Amino acid sequence: MQDKNNAAKIKSGIDNLEVISRFALAILALASGVYTYLGVRSLLDGSSTQVFFAAIVYSTAVSVAIYAFWTYLLKFVPLMQDGGRRLALFGTMALGSLMIIAMSSWLNAAALAGSAATEQHLSIQLEGYVEDLDKAHANALSAQSLLPDVMRASERFKRLGDEEQTSGALTGTSGSGSVVQLLSQMGNQLDELATTITSSKDRTATLFEEGREHLEKMRTLVSAPGAIQPRADSFGSEAIALAGVIASLQETSIAPSVRRAAEDLSLGFIAPIADGGSQDLASRQNTVIENVKASVEAQSTALAKAADDILAEPAVPSRRFVPLSSAEAVLRYAGDFVPSWAGAISIDLLPAILVLILSIAHSAIRSESENLDPAEQITAAEMMRAVAMHNQMTGEEQEEAKQQVSASNTTVLRPVDSEQRKRIEESRS
Repeated sequence: MQDKNNAAKIKSGIDNLEVISRFALAILALASGVYTYLGVRSLLDGSSTQVFFAAIVYSTAVSVAIYAFWTYLLKFVPLMQDGGRRLALFGTMALGSLMIIAMSSWLNAAALAGSAATEQHLSIQLEGYVEDLDKAHANALSAQSLLPDVMRASERFKRLGDEEQTSGALTGTSGSGSVVQLLSQMGNQLDELATTITSSKDRTATLFEEGREHLEKMRTLVSAPGAIQPRADSFGSEAIALAGVIASLQETSIAPSVRRAAEDLSLGFIAPIADGGSQDLASRQNTVIENVKASVEAQSTALAKAADDILAEPAVPSRRFVPLSSAEAVLRYAGDFVPSWAGAISIDLLPAILVLILSIAHSAIRSESENLDPAEQITAAEMMRAVAMHNQMTGEEQEEAKQQVSASNTTVLRPVDSEQRKRIEESRS
C-alpha cells in the first residue's frame, strides 16, 4: 500500500509541475534568444535595419529550436523503458546539445563577456607595442654607448698633438710639424663622428617621446568607459601611428654610420710626409707616424667590432594590429572567461537536468508499480471505466438473449393458415 501511495505522489507531483516546467523552459529559451541576439549583432555587417532584422530572425529561430528540442525530450525520454531506445535518445540529446552550443552558447558568451574579451585583446596588443617601442629605443641608444669611446680617442689624439707641439713629447722636438698635423686630423675626424652620434641622440629622444604619447592614448582607450567598438577603432589608428614611430626609431640607429666611419679611419689613413729639417728628425717623425697609424688601426678595429655587435642585435619585427569582434575575442581568450562560458552554456543546457529528473521520477514510478498487485495498480478512474464497460457489455448480452427468446416464442405460437389446416384434415381422414 505504501508503494502505491509513493507512486501516486510522484505521478501527482509530475502532473503538478508540468506547467512550471513548460514555463521555465520558455523563459530559458527566451533568455538564450536575447543573448544570442546581442552576440550575433556584433558579427553582422550592413545597415542598422538589416542588422536588426537579421539578428531578430536568428535569435528567434534559436529560441524556437531550443524550446522544441527540450520539449520533445521532456516528453519522450522519461517514457522510454527499453534501454536501447533510451540510450538512443540520450545520444540524440548529446548531439543536440553540441548543436545548441555551436549555434547559440558561444554567442551568449560573446554577449556576456564580449567587451571584456575585446579589452583583453587590446591590452595584450598594447603590451606587445610597449615591448617593441622599448626594444627599438634600446637598439637606437646602443650606438650612443660608443660616444664615450670616440670622445676618449679624440681627446687622446688631441692631447698627444698638444704635447708634441709644446714639448716634443713624441719626436723629441717641439713645434707644429707633420706629427702634430696628423694627430689633429685624427682628433677632428673623431670629433665629427662624436657630433653625428650626439645629433642622433636628440632625434631618438624625440621619436621615443612621440611613441610614448601614442602608448598613453592607447592605454586610455583600453580602460576608458563606453562602447568597446569605437575604442577599438581608435586603438587601431594609434597602433598604426606607433608602428611608424618604431620603424623610424630603427632607422635612426647610428651604428651603421659608426661602422663606416671606423673603416674610414683605417682605410682612409693618409700618412703625411715627414717635414723635419734633419734626417734624424724626419726618421723620428716617420716612426711616430707609424705608431699613430697602428693606434688608428687599433681604434678603428675596436669601433668596428662594437658597431658590429650592435648591428648583430635582431631588429624589431613589424607588428600589425588585428582587430577582433567581441565573439572572436571570446573564442580566442575562452580560457580567461570560464565563468561567462559556463553561464552561457548553462542557459541552453539546463533543461537537460529536467529531463534527467523526469526520467528518474518515471523510473521510480515503474519500479514501485512492479511491486503492486494488479488490482492495486488500477486507479479509481480506471475502475469506473472498467465497471461502466462491464455493465455495458452485460446489458448488451441480456438484450440479445431476450431477442432470441422472443423469436423462438413467435415461431411456436404462429397461427395456422387455411392450407395448412386443410392438409392436416386430409391426413387425419
